[in-house]
Amino acid sequence: MDYVIRQLTSEDEPILWEMLYHGLSSPRKKQLPPREIVHRPEFSRYVEGWGRAGDTGFVAHHEKDGSLIGAVWLRKPAARSDAPPELALVVKPEHRKHGIGTALLTQLVRANPEQSRISLSFVKGKPVLRLYERFGFKVVEEQPQAVVMYREA
Repeated sequence: MDYVIRQLTSEDEPILWEMLYHGLSSPRKKQLPPREIVHRPEFSRYVEGWGRAGDTGFVAHHEKDGSLIGAVWLRKPAARSDAPPELALVVKPEHRKHGIGTALLTQLVRANPEQSRISLSFVKGKPVLRLYERFGFKVVEEQPQAVVMYREA
């Protein structure tokens, strides 16, 4: 598959809402969650008001038709200035297992070498754990439904 990766801009908030929805959807479940789920505070904090200081990331588009494939982004929590930036990585289900997530994460890490600490969490049981471990993330907390990881560069 031919795709291009470009840096996210402040105008890309709609793209991130779409990617966030895909990240919350599970291809294993027959019924998709309602689209409004992305506006819950525990999820909207990853996207709402995109483009503030410190927001950075990349998006992958299909080279021929420009359709969205995936995105990766970092965002500092607004409420805690001492907290590490949080990572979000989403590849649409139909494009997974083709190296796109690896390419996006590689681009983000290379473009942000000053980020010595990065935090992420995801639903427990997702195969993405191995990808994060390859990039130096370590599990720091396992909750009943989630895994929290940190990366110290």
